[in-house]
Amino acid sequence: MQIFYTISETQNYLKTQQKSGKTLGFVPTMGALHAGHISLIEQAKKENDISVCSIFVNPTQFNNPEDLKKYPRTLEKDCELLQAAGCEVVFAPSAEEMYHNLPKLKFDFGNLETVMEGKFRPGHFNGVGIVVSKLFHVVKPDKAYFGLKDLQQVAVIRQMVYDLSFDLEIIPCPTLREADGLAMSSRNMRLSVEARALAPHIYKVLNLTKAQLQAGASSVEAHAHAVAYFKNYPEFELEYLEIADFDTLMPIGQINSPDKTAICIAAFLGGVRLIDNIVF
Repeated sequence: MQIFYTISETQNYLKTQQKSGKTLGFVPTMGALHAGHISLIEQAKKENDISVCSIFVNPTQFNNPEDLKKYPRTLEKDCELLQAAGCEVVFAPSAEEMYHNLPKLKFDFGNLETVMEGKFRPGHFNGVGIVVSKLFHVVKPDKAYFGLKDLQQVAVIRQMVYDLSFDLEIIPCPTLREADGLAMSSRNMRLSVEARALAPHIYKVLNLTKAQLQAGASSVEAHAHAVAYFKNYPEFELEYLEIADFDTLMPIGQINSPDKTAICIAAFLGGVRLIDNIVF
């Protein structure tokens, strides 16, 4: 496995590979890797000649400085996991390597950044758009792989790829879960033992809401039931629960066409912000 820390050496190596006709599958991450990330690497390996993983905690997508400070950084362990998974290339730049100066460009993703994550984390998707576009320019992948746990991020990146005519394919991949239903996330390692025991209630609420919608409840009724559920667990601070169209992420009143209804949630638990969703 090759590990590179600069843009130039990464580009030089990957250009050589592509000139020999090899295809590149790319998985951008912020590190603190878990089985969910590794599943993306495995998918990239199946569909491409070379798998590339970037590890970069991107400062421009954090609107909360404390969140950036506390984000886990485990590069050595991450590289061990990637090597065991058969990843061929790791790009692990510093903030100074990626941003000689803070970017002045601003992305506007329209309605996609006025709801859910965009509403509660102003500037977040601008930071995501900038760093992912920079990474795409460095790696120049044929395919890029993203987990659907970050459903809104996938929608934003798809829009960016379409609008800016990036010559690559975005591959959304299913959310991986722990045995108790908790969505795998790098933030989970920040949960206390007590909070970790409570965290699966997020997935339970998603499934409860889904069942109520399928039984004919309106989104207003299903939302009220979810809020009532969390009142039994005051350790949670519910930030949002939205029932939305899968493509536009705009709120809907009833179940949409098959596989087009998304229930998305964000909640704080023990000071850790967790997000999850289900699509049906």
